[in-house]
Amino acid sequence: MGFDLENVKNVIESGNAVLGIEFGSTRIKAVLIGEDNAPIASGSHDWENRLENNIWTYTLEDVWAGLQDSYAKMAEDVKEKYGVVITKLGAVGFSAMMHGYMVFDEKDELLVPFRTWRNTMTEEASDKLTEVFDFNIPQRWSIAHLYQAILNKEEHVSEIRFQTTLAGYIHWKLTGEKVLGVGEASGMFPIDMNTGDYHARMIEQFDALVAEKNYSWKLGDILPKVLSAGEDAGVLTAEGAKLLDVSGNLQAGIPVCPPEGDAGTGMTATNSIAKRTGNVSAGTSVFAMVVLEKELSKVYKEIDMVTTPTGNLVAMVHCNNCTSDLNAWVSLFKEFAEAFGVEVDMNKLFGTLYNKALEGDDDCGGLLAYNYFSGEHITGFEEGRPLFVRMPESRFNLANFMRVHLFTALGALKTGLDILLKDEGVKLDKILGHGGLFKTKGVGQKIMAGAINVPVSVMETAGEGGAWGIALLASYMIRKEENETLDDYLTNKVFAGETGSEIAPDPADAAGYDKFIKRYKEGLTIERAAVDTLR
Repeated sequence: MGFDLENVKNVIESGNAVLGIEFGSTRIKAVLIGEDNAPIASGSHDWENRLENNIWTYTLEDVWAGLQDSYAKMAEDVKEKYGVVITKLGAVGFSAMMHGYMVFDEKDELLVPFRTWRNTMTEEASDKLTEVFDFNIPQRWSIAHLYQAILNKEEHVSEIRFQTTLAGYIHWKLTGEKVLGVGEASGMFPIDMNTGDYHARMIEQFDALVAEKNYSWKLGDILPKVLSAGEDAGVLTAEGAKLLDVSGNLQAGIPVCPPEGDAGTGMTATNSIAKRTGNVSAGTSVFAMVVLEKELSKVYKEIDMVTTPTGNLVAMVHCNNCTSDLNAWVSLFKEFAEAFGVEVDMNKLFGTLYNKALEGDDDCGGLLAYNYFSGEHITGFEEGRPLFVRMPESRFNLANFMRVHLFTALGALKTGLDILLKDEGVKLDKILGHGGLFKTKGVGQKIMAGAINVPVSVMETAGEGGAWGIALLASYMIRKEENETLDDYLTNKVFAGETGSEIAPDPADAAGYDKFIKRYKEGLTIERAAVDTLR
């Protein structure tokens, strides 16, 4: 991925640059790429979900303010670097956290506040739908939220005319099109691998399940249309252009690719959409995506079955908690240093503490921690309590303290992946890592390799994350050759020659992690006691 200032300037001025914007849990990021698919500008906006009436949510005002701010900062980055004002783009793509619940009435008004993926309040619906469909329906899936609202006899359900995800909502408001990319759609409702559309039998089963309610809608009527990567998903309307760019410089008519979820963009950004490959996205939450060669032998509550942006079968292990507790401890060390009058560089602090973890005992010196800020369905928790536990004889030092918090960041993930790799015998040639856990070179990567006993690679571009991934999907839509698959496009035109850095599993790390995970599973009774007691 070369760089030529004058060439980049010409690409932007001619309207051939491509934009991707992704709504992550804590940051909204806009990434602009050139004709060689390399990032040339970016902008971001920090945001946080709120717990209101025991529901994790973001307001629509949060959504639009964040979108506009991230775009404005990207446009300012372009102006500062290249002296160009963006008026045209080759294509745009929008992505966001998957799942959740957004429903609208006949006036296109949101009926209840957005319920995010983080909510674990749909257990009854999840269990019933899994039984009826003979297909695992996780609590955070959109269909579980819909059915739970029905079970709860929520009045708004009868008024629903459209249901979508956050990415689908943004795309709809900017293009007028009620569509979703197949990867994102597979987190709303099961997809039939043979048709690339919602599973018809399960649609009928759901309608039969709620028939006695006599709603004026059928499920197929309120879900977005499913599209595969590369398909036409509409263009930016005049109203949409103004919503995105409040300066008014951006023109309407720009092609927009199918909106995807953060799982699909993560696969794309790490070139892990081929069979026997996978990726791990580790930030506020953590999930692993493994592209399968065949279907699993049975249904597992811990494993989600979703798809790549092209519709291939993917086993997904999704955990609600990853780095939040770890980050809180690092912030405590920052506060400690500042109390002594020491000015702290956060990148250096993270790097120092993460690397300290590599000096710890293989099994973390007998320490135990749980990073559960919120519920964790993999281990059966509807609420979370961050917890640190040690025995009097545990080897309590800074290295082991940091090591156990890095280990526990992957504890629930390891529990789910063991089902795939050990129980089902799924073959994985490599895993690609991206997200905050991997920012400190080599540390998160080494611990991940030990946890799952598979080589872990991190690419130089992995830091760009899902915003770059959705930009690549938008680029593929307008630049692909006839019959060129997404896999071929990524391998030959985006990642050609880029191998990244790979770390093979260290037997000592793997053995130490196995000891830790045994302690982790046995100690879940302590976490349960904390949830039941600390209210």
